[in-house]
Amino acid sequence: MTEPARRPFGRTPEGERVELVTLDNGILRGEILTFGAALRTLEVPGRAGARVDVVLGYDTLEEYLTRDGYLGAVVGRCANRIAGGRFSLNGRDYALPINDGPNHLHGGVQGFSRRVWQVEELEAHRAVFSLFSPDGEEGYPGALRARVEYRLDGTALELRYLAESDRDTLCNLTNHSYFNLSGHGSGTVLDQELCIHARRYTPTDENSIPTGELAEVAGTPMDLRSPTPIGAHIGEDFPQLVQAGGYDHNYVLDGPVGTLRPAAWARSEATGITMETATTLPGVQFYTANYIEAGRPGKAGAVYGPRCGFCLETQIFPDAPNHPAFPSAVLRAGERWEHMTRCRFSADEG
Repeated sequence: MTEPARRPFGRTPEGERVELVTLDNGILRGEILTFGAALRTLEVPGRAGARVDVVLGYDTLEEYLTRDGYLGAVVGRCANRIAGGRFSLNGRDYALPINDGPNHLHGGVQGFSRRVWQVEELEAHRAVFSLFSPDGEEGYPGALRARVEYRLDGTALELRYLAESDRDTLCNLTNHSYFNLSGHGSGTVLDQELCIHARRYTPTDENSIPTGELAEVAGTPMDLRSPTPIGAHIGEDFPQLVQAGGYDHNYVLDGPVGTLRPAAWARSEATGITMETATTLPGVQFYTANYIEAGRPGKAGAVYGPRCGFCLETQIFPDAPNHPAFPSAVLRAGERWEHMTRCRFSADEG
């Protein structure tokens, strides 16, 4: 196991210093930016033990500042969409910035993905990042303190989230990494297999806001309960896929919320790499990079485009504050928002 490393990665327009932290446990190697607490690199063993970088990223801070997509970032204060940027809490109405058509998305214009986090703890195999969000930031009530821990544990990457607020507020933290198990610059993920452990999902309207229904996946292209190539049904004339340009949907994970349980399984035949994702959260947003434009430059000379990666954003359901039947995104004053997501990797011998 090597010593942890940190080096400068540039400065924001406001002059804040951004660092790149490297973790290595001898099996996995990861790089995390203090900007957005973003996972920039994750090298995992493929066939014959050769490491493969399986997450998309950029070479410069300027690209993280100017390009959309939230590559690798921790997003919050409230991940995913809130319809009209409006919600009510304790009898008071709140208005949030609109930054995604008519919606509020991933915490707003200056959400957690665009903040510089502080390195609180650093070891060879783990790093803890913290962020203070003042009362009223992006329209949210309460001063909130958030922590995210990246931990390399054998063949697994674990993310542990913790948040506390001095007033009742919303909280829904996730990581927005784009995975490509054939290698981040290998092209589309359409031939990679995916399984999501969910018999229901939350259909959306034309603005990608849940209708409130918990629909069965059975008999539809949304059914990914057994290993299925990502491209097998993505182009079908199914209204939910057509209006989103592919998969961009929240799945209602099987099993009791709050327990670490299987969420998804994915595999690349090209590298033999399998990723098994588990989480304590109630849902996962499966997104197929529908809005990454063709020819986008990536790190190390890679070129990205639509379907170049897939996201598994473990989360509370989108627009939860406006759907009382959904798991709650409310964090009460003095309580702790504490969840975990784990991605375990393995590779066959071919």
